[in-house]
Amino acid sequence: MTVTRSIAALAVAACAALPAAAAEMKFANFTPPFHTINASVIEKLNEDLSAATDGELTVRGYHGGELGAGPAEQYVRVVQGVADMAWGLPGYTSSQFPKTMIAELPTTLTLDQPGYEALWNAYSELESEFPRTKPLALWTSEPNIFIMKDHEIRQPSDLDGLKVRVAGATSADVAEALGATPVQMPINQVYNAMQTGLIDGVITGASTLSDFKLDEVANSYTLGANLGRLVFYTVMTQSTYDNLPDDQKAAIDEVAGAELSKSAEDAWNATADSALQAARDAGDNTIIELSEDEAQAFNDAVAEVTDAYVERVGGQAAYDAMQTAAGQGS
Repeated sequence: MTVTRSIAALAVAACAALPAAAAEMKFANFTPPFHTINASVIEKLNEDLSAATDGELTVRGYHGGELGAGPAEQYVRVVQGVADMAWGLPGYTSSQFPKTMIAELPTTLTLDQPGYEALWNAYSELESEFPRTKPLALWTSEPNIFIMKDHEIRQPSDLDGLKVRVAGATSADVAEALGATPVQMPINQVYNAMQTGLIDGVITGASTLSDFKLDEVANSYTLGANLGRLVFYTVMTQSTYDNLPDDQKAAIDEVAGAELSKSAEDAWNATADSALQAARDAGDNTIIELSEDEAQAFNDAVAEVTDAYVERVGGQAAYDAMQTAAGQGS
């Protein structure tokens, strides 16, 4: 009996001494590996988690839609376990993220304020919009601009009758307030749509000029109006996280949140700045930088959009939290 107990005790001790099982997280990326998401989020996660766990927890990116091509289905792929992690835009499935989308609206943030801080400050109001996942990063793009083909936008009336691509319901409200016809489609369809004349332009950030090669089909850019910005998420399957050893969970907790979100947002802004400079240097584009008075005309045209949307989705608490983080609230 004593021998049996000793053997059992040794077996337990041996199991306890074994290293935690290695785990490779599958990260679904619907864009090519040169996209900004790769270095700022996917590779950062892999490097940080691998370093923190002595290589036991790693992240592998599956690029170009290898785990499923549809950008709008990224969240579902994580919930269903097709991928352990993925990134996407709440705007593609706006009805799931009504309060998160408040960060996209004009006047929620000023042009130079960090979006990720606003989103995390409001997270208690947004958490229910991310069921069965653990959000690892929430951030915003650089401020939206007009990216047009053969149309110069200097005042709101210049948009009358034009078809403008938008990412989601909130930016559609903005486009309509300016007199344009919104056309909602994923960003990876915009190049062909603009090239063929299906749309006249797009309201989005300048990072798309390089990330999606829109500089090849656009030739006019209008800067300076507060047209809002885009929101992004990176999420992880909650059950996958729950089943990891405690040390691997701790490693994820350490990098997730503001740190990873800032990495992504800083990278988006850097890509945008570089892409805009390239557009200026090309010499064959029209770059329109609105004066304060010119920008105010656009701001006035969309002034009611934010208030109406916040009221419609019961999002005043989320809006106030975002404003407070941005230094605009009390």
